[in-house]
Amino acid sequence: MSIRIAESAGVQLKFDDKNLSFSVSAHGTEWKWADSYRPVIVLNDGRSIFFSDAQSIEHYAWKTGLGTGFRSRFSGFSCDGKDVPLAFETVSWIEDVSGDVYFEFIPLNDEGFDIKAVYWPGYMEFEENSSDWYSVLNIMQGLILPNSWETEVGKLTFDGQMCSCAAYMPWFGQVKPDGGFIAICREPWDAAYQVDHPAGGPYTHVSVRWLPSLGKMDYRRTMRYSFLGKCSYNELCKIYRSYVKETGLFTSLAEKAAKNPLVDKLIGSAIVHKGIKTHVAKDSYFYDEEHPEKNDHLVSFDTRVKEIKHYREKGVEKLYLHLDGWGDPGYDNKHPDYLPACKEAGGWEGLKKLSDTMEECGYMFGLHDQYRDYYFDAPTFDRNFACTAADGSVFEMSRWAGGHQTYLCASQAPYYVKRNFEQVLNHGIHLEASYLDVFTCNEPDECNHPWHRMTRKQCLEYRSACFEYLQSKNILPSSEEVSDWAMKSLVFSHYGPYEFMLQAPDSPRKGIGVPLFNLVYHDCMILPWLMDKIPGKEDYMLYALLNGGAAYMDKDGAYPDTDGAFDSVAAEMHLDEEIERYRIVAALQEKVAKCEMVKHEFLNNDWKQQRTTFSDGTSVTVDFNNNSYEINTAE
Repeated sequence: MSIRIAESAGVQLKFDDKNLSFSVSAHGTEWKWADSYRPVIVLNDGRSIFFSDAQSIEHYAWKTGLGTGFRSRFSGFSCDGKDVPLAFETVSWIEDVSGDVYFEFIPLNDEGFDIKAVYWPGYMEFEENSSDWYSVLNIMQGLILPNSWETEVGKLTFDGQMCSCAAYMPWFGQVKPDGGFIAICREPWDAAYQVDHPAGGPYTHVSVRWLPSLGKMDYRRTMRYSFLGKCSYNELCKIYRSYVKETGLFTSLAEKAAKNPLVDKLIGSAIVHKGIKTHVAKDSYFYDEEHPEKNDHLVSFDTRVKEIKHYREKGVEKLYLHLDGWGDPGYDNKHPDYLPACKEAGGWEGLKKLSDTMEECGYMFGLHDQYRDYYFDAPTFDRNFACTAADGSVFEMSRWAGGHQTYLCASQAPYYVKRNFEQVLNHGIHLEASYLDVFTCNEPDECNHPWHRMTRKQCLEYRSACFEYLQSKNILPSSEEVSDWAMKSLVFSHYGPYEFMLQAPDSPRKGIGVPLFNLVYHDCMILPWLMDKIPGKEDYMLYALLNGGAAYMDKDGAYPDTDGAFDSVAAEMHLDEEIERYRIVAALQEKVAKCEMVKHEFLNNDWKQQRTTFSDGTSVTVDFNNNSYEINTAE
């Protein structure tokens, strides 16, 4: 037997048991795995073990009270001429009630091989050289990638690991003129994905790979595919929105405001990002040997007090100050031992004066802090509490300002957050929001130290516990970017940008930016937007309007030409202009912050004219050809 067929809910699933490949027919459209794909397990030594290498492969019909499909069992593998007990099953089935197709990988015994990743299910055949065929990717805020796109995608940030900025949401999809699909990863903490799109196409292959947890595959992994007829990325986003509501992840701003009314105070606030002390260690990547005087910089708390009072004199009514470098070691130094407040800038007394000024002005105040980067020169540094690999080693690098560092095991982070913030609060510092760096940007860690073994899933739970601690103190939590594993706790972030916004303005784009995250979660998160004007190019304020988000009124980059801080190419603006632009964005944000973004669309073929529509009837139309915008409200 070669072709097996299962049918339910108008969907037909075909299984070629000779080639171990699948195809799906739904809504008049056929989707099939590409002929170039072979199910494979890749080992840490670089070898590939194909499913077809199994000496015993057995196939069975699968029929339950939920659906119908196929089960396959693979066993009888060998390594270096010796039999090994590796065995696993795959189950592929159609759900009767929805027509969704599930692909499940079920490990039975993974002894005998040091597995790096399992590549299954396969990538779809998606070969048409046309802009009407595009892939939908959750890289940062999101993008669509036409098959004919000229730029190669290449290796993804964090190697495509989900629960990081490589995938704010753990799904991908593809759309062609007669139909589309969305593939949702149900266990994203131990998953990654890859995109094969050469320069100019003419194809795009997107697929998942499953990662072992502490060296073991350990548990079932599942991808859920939903197939649609004629559709766009909008419909894919709404399917995922329904999914996160079903699973309990979806938590709206209205719910968060009911828990903490400070949410409403933050909506419409000008976002100001300033620093106090910079110290760049000699072993840091950013150390400037030619201009050593640039490695140290200090601004007093009193200077920031004067600036805050000036904003108030200018009539700015709502403002949130995100303060970097307030600790004595300086920005990105000696974490998690960051206290006391910077002595040279005025110490605890100076920080309290700034805090009191913020409160007197009716503004919101938050501190930057970091509980992943673990610096070797931190006074309480102990290698035993770093993230530890199976062989006992710890990762080391010297990129950021503080120099030599590893990663703190997230099991320790809640303790350090509590230790530090209790001291800050005991010094009378009034905080209404605060920022825990990188938690929602960087991939989850795992740790094999016997004192605090930690899976990636547990890592995310520990990070969430840090956010919940802040909530318990009536402090709104934020982090660097957004990731939907944190949606129940997180209120806002540093930003949730399109991928191109963090690259130099002349860099080739990997696709066309679309607000996938906001089409799902706009009414759940407050996202500040960069407001730079790039001469001869785009005015980023239009993206803030298009997304109904918050506005950076003043933002000092922590590092040059990093994280969107390209001050050398952005147009300089007077404070009055920055305030005026902020007010335009804030007025819209006040109106639509708690509204669903129901639709995003392109109005022409050059992708320059775009429109978003919100659930209250408000629409925003922008034209990047002349950097113009139009806001229409339903009143």
